[in-house]
Amino acid sequence: MTKVTLEVNGKKVSKEVPDHTLLSVFLRDNLNLTGTHIGCDTSQCGACVVHVDGKSIKSCSTLVADIDGSKVITIEGLAKDGKLHPMQEAFKKTHGLQCGFCTPGMVMSAIDLLQTNKNPSDQEIREWLEGNICRCTGYQNIVAAVKEAATKM
Repeated sequence: MTKVTLEVNGKKVSKEVPDHTLLSVFLRDNLNLTGTHIGCDTSQCGACVVHVDGKSIKSCSTLVADIDGSKVITIEGLAKDGKLHPMQEAFKKTHGLQCGFCTPGMVMSAIDLLQTNKNPSDQEIREWLEGNICRCTGYQNIVAAVKEAATKM
């Protein structure tokens, strides 16, 4: 067992967990933050992307013990005072989602992209999101959402 202390969505959390606990499992099972989806358990789909210390990571392949002391932001931590984050608004406005399963990971990855590149081209967006799989939309509306959010962030 390992005691971990994290700041998750602005709140300090301390829990004792088995050494092999994945961040995705910790978030979902220990903190009831179910917006972080588990789609593949092999880092292939990107549905589990969250931010750790400001960078997007795949939580299904990250041991929570390895990030002890870090700041974690999940999809639930983006909205402020009932107002959606500009990336969430853009996904809604451009219909950058269909079933919604991949959406939290796409949103979290796309935010990281815009923190790195304020005005990415369509190709740069597609390359950045290569590690996020969507089986519904064909990506065009996702690219449009990222471009829309770039004007607001």
